[in-house]
Order: sequence, then structure tokens, then C-alpha cells
Amino acid sequence: MLLVTFRDEDPTRIGVLDRRKDEVVDLSRAANGLPRSLLELIATGDTALEIVRRAVESGAGRRPLTGLTLLAPIPRPARNILCIGKNYREHAHEVQSLPSGGGKGEDIIPAHPIVFTKAANTVIGLGETIPAHLDPTGSVDYEGELAVVIGRGGRGISRVDAMSHVYGYTILNDVTSRRLQRRHQQWFIGKSLDGFCPMGPALLTADDVSEVGELRVRTRVNGEPRQEGLLADLIFDIPCLIETLSATMTLEPGEIIATGTPAGVGMGFKPPRFLQSGDVVAVNIEPIGTLENPVG
Repeated sequence: MLLVTFRDEDPTRIGVLDRRKDEVVDLSRAANGLPRSLLELIATGDTALEIVRRAVESGAGRRPLTGLTLLAPIPRPARNILCIGKNYREHAHEVQSLPSGGGKGEDIIPAHPIVFTKAANTVIGLGETIPAHLDPTGSVDYEGELAVVIGRGGRGISRVDAMSHVYGYTILNDVTSRRLQRRHQQWFIGKSLDGFCPMGPALLTADDVSEVGELRVRTRVNGEPRQEGLLADLIFDIPCLIETLSATMTLEPGEIIATGTPAGVGMGFKPPRFLQSGDVVAVNIEPIGTLENPVG
């Protein structure tokens, strides 16, 4: 199922997206007693998800997508988004080729996952404007990624059990100010400007993904292909990331893990091709859909 957060004239609520019919099942109309946010729904576990499935099958609460605004599935995460750097080999080599890339030989490929975070206030949804004007350095870049959403939380999760803790997947654009990233010698400030994390358009539940390695990330800027990568090509796969993160912290329901970006980011071009006002960035991962945002 494709779970969404949406609004119209009524308060924000949740639903199930039917892409074939361009409809949304409004769960506030189709089922009684369900939470009003995806964070709350995720926290209630499989019982609530089964109620959602029955509501969809009943045919109740269907509404045309036209006139509804899809927000980020989790518009305000409870904690910072956990992100993984240099997790595709070609991207690691791409970064190494830059003057500030650093590392030599085997150091190009990290020996362990590189972990950083983006502030929760960075999240925006489908169609919202990426506020590039907030970056004083004029070096805004895109990073299309698959994001993992944790369902059942825990600490010390083993690789063997890791995928049973995954609730679903969504698309994330890890928008970055490259010069701020370098200036501060760490990544948080350059990646945490307001509005620098488009997310959506939906959260695909894990039961609808038979093989996550077959998912493909594609990014276009103004229709031009820039990035393409298979999840099977990750240096550190999703079980490894969950095992690594949960070894030192308790992962909570609704926790978001951005798995890394393929090669083809703007800073990798010579000269760099940073985002400009008027550009449109589209990140596609099927069967989730396309996350498209203008730049302003």
C-alpha cells in the first residue's frame, strides 16, 4: 500500500493512494478509530495496518486526488533524519575526484557507514518549493535517495532480524549547500536549511516490496537524467545500516533512515551544476512514484 498524508479544506489526515485511479482512500471516512497521523499509525503496528487494508478493500472513503494536496508522509519527524554518506561506490569515487574529496586508495570506499543527520524542520512535500535562496553561498545540490521508515523499534537489532523492523519506504531528496558543508567541516549545517528535505509522495509498506535491491533511484533536473542507481549497489545494505545504528541507539517507530545517493550530483560536474531558481528536480523510485519539486 501507498500511505499518504494529505489535506484539503479539512485538517491534515492520512489515506491510501491508488495511483491507477488517481484516488485517495480517506481513512478518516473509511475506518473508525484510526490515528490521524502516519507517525501514530506506525506506532500502533500491524493491527492498525490490517484495519487499513480492510478499509481499502471495502471501497469506502474514496476521493479524487484532484483537489487534495499530498504532504510529506511524515511532515514532522519526531527526531532528526538519519542519513548515510558515500554509500554507492561510484558516488564515493565521484566525491574523491573533487579537490576537497580527501582519501586515497582504499580510503575512497568507507570501511564503515558514514552517519550524519538532517534536522526535522527540513522536511517539505511533493510540489513544495526548495528554498535555494536561503543558501548564502549559492551552492545548492540534489541527492535522490530511498528512505527506510522503521516500524517496530529496538536496540541491538541483528542483521538477520533487521528487515522485520522496516515499516516501509519513501523517496527523499537530501538537498545540500555544498559550500556550507565544506566551510563547517561537517555536514549538519549544510544539509539542515529549512526546506532542504523534500520527501514523498507516499510511504510504500514493506509487504509490497519483494526485493528491495531491485528498487532503482532515478533523478532528473529539468527533465535531464542526472542520477541512476540500484539499491543492490549499496556499499552498506539496509540490514547493515539498521544493525549499525541500533548498536548504539534505540531506533523508534517512524525513524527515517536515508540510505545514500548514487553518482551524478551537481558538484560532480566540471564546473559544478548547482540548482538555480526555476529548476525542477524529480526523483523517481517505482512503485513509490515521483517526488518533484521546483527550486526557488
